[in-house]
Amino acid sequence: MPKQQPRPMSGADILVQCLVNHGVDTVFAYPGGASMPIHQALTRFQKQLRTILPRHEQGGGFMAEGYARSTGRVGVCIATSGPGATNFVTCLADAKMDSIPIVAITGQVGTHVIGTDAFQETPIVEVSRPITKHHYLVQRTEDIPRVMKEAFHIATTGRPGPVIVDIPKDLQNRAIIADYDPPMNLPGYNPERRATREQLEKVFELIRQSKRPIFYAGGGVISANAAGLFKAFSEKTGIPVALTVHGLGAFPSKHYLCLQMLGMHGTVYANYAVNEADLLLAFGVRFDDRVTGKVSEFAKHGKIVHIDIDPSEINKIKTAALPICGDVGQALRDMLQMIDEEPARIPPATQYADWMRQIDKWRDEAPLKFASRNDAIVPQCAIQRLYEIVRERGRLSDTIVTTGVGQHQMWSAQYWHFETPRTWFTSGGLGSMGFGLPAALGAQAAHPLKTVIDIDGDGSFLMNIQELATAYTEKLPVKVLLLNNQHLGMVMQWEDRFYESNRAHTYLGAGFEQDPYPDFVTIAKGFKCQGTNISRREDLDGALREMLDSKGPYVLNVLVPYQEHVLPMIPGGMTVKDIIKA
Repeated sequence: MPKQQPRPMSGADILVQCLVNHGVDTVFAYPGGASMPIHQALTRFQKQLRTILPRHEQGGGFMAEGYARSTGRVGVCIATSGPGATNFVTCLADAKMDSIPIVAITGQVGTHVIGTDAFQETPIVEVSRPITKHHYLVQRTEDIPRVMKEAFHIATTGRPGPVIVDIPKDLQNRAIIADYDPPMNLPGYNPERRATREQLEKVFELIRQSKRPIFYAGGGVISANAAGLFKAFSEKTGIPVALTVHGLGAFPSKHYLCLQMLGMHGTVYANYAVNEADLLLAFGVRFDDRVTGKVSEFAKHGKIVHIDIDPSEINKIKTAALPICGDVGQALRDMLQMIDEEPARIPPATQYADWMRQIDKWRDEAPLKFASRNDAIVPQCAIQRLYEIVRERGRLSDTIVTTGVGQHQMWSAQYWHFETPRTWFTSGGLGSMGFGLPAALGAQAAHPLKTVIDIDGDGSFLMNIQELATAYTEKLPVKVLLLNNQHLGMVMQWEDRFYESNRAHTYLGAGFEQDPYPDFVTIAKGFKCQGTNISRREDLDGALREMLDSKGPYVLNVLVPYQEHVLPMIPGGMTVKDIIKA
């Protein structure tokens, strides 16, 4: 029989076929006039591709992030032009700062009216240029396969990040015969970097010279899929570990060498150790200001080794004694091999005995702690008990936690102990309120058999509460532990600490302390989700178990006192000497 000739396909069908070819199984897409051809094409690929309809484009973008953070694969979101596209801006900035691989596809007005302020036209590529890793305005239908191939390559290689692809509507409708394997055209993009053996020998030399070393490890370790390698390297060297907020899960929290999170709301002992270390091994981090505080005082007593894939981060904030631009996973793999070849490259275990005794003393003197408030449920206790119940059930590795932004976010980082990577997602660099629920939905779509919990605050939760509709209609049984203090808690904490408790629009209620506003459980039930209110400590464990055992999406609205502060705390721009312990 004669070979069947390829048939012309619309640009929209070609685009969706490209998604399938790149292994995409789920997209988060909200339709509109300029993206209608794409959505029509999605209906023709239903067997290969699940389309989840968010109730707001920002929700869809955060869902794509939750999918990407939980899988390590590209998250894909789609919106129309104009307001649909601009609603992606926060998600793109969030993914850029937190190094998350997403491809955002937007419809655009027809090529013949671009630049005329046509209906729902915005120059989204120009708007997004500073907050994306790369960006495309497609000029020809023939370019779609190449652009998509490049977009996925750029999003996932080197330091991961977001790519936006803007496609005019007429190019979506135009039919051509596509070439699905075109050559890429990225002459200036060389993302793969590897530390040299000479550089790694210098790392070992500094380790052997050190008496008080510490790892400062971040999300780059998880992005490199290097958590296992990092654990092995830390154990072989006997060097303790402090983690960034995105590094949680890169090293087992309950491990003796783990000092938990460092930085503004990190443990006292992690911050003391970093301050007194004579060698700071910074792996997959960017020296964010929430970690460093006053930069000139951060880790000033020690030499710094900085390994990171992104050359722009090397020596950007702190000058390293040994700067290494390279993949942290490959560097760890190479160093472990070098230890196997010659065990004497690392010092004897006794070399750090005095250092670990000092760290143990700090741990004993200043553990994380909170006080009870009669029969009230303090938020730290709610998080701790939820963690303990999940752990007792043997479900820690099968549970994913997301958060919004604020006090509950930091308490979650402090009181939930993450043992494995890709089980904790929060908006770290941008601090985007409204992240928790949609990110949880994206993670749940990727992992239908796992328990996904959004630990949220009433301020953050309300920003994307409409996505409860997505949870119900798409059968995504996300659990929401809502710590409701009727305030913008973190801003209120700063008011208490630095503005004489003057409340400047941080109270979210309606003036009735006995009648919290809004009624989140009624709202949840309006979306056909389950929900319960509790306020007494004696009801907490039973309510947490009921939430975990529920079959569908569930909102547990826990009324908590607003007087609680996240401690320890290093005030912004200050040093470990200024740490507030209680």
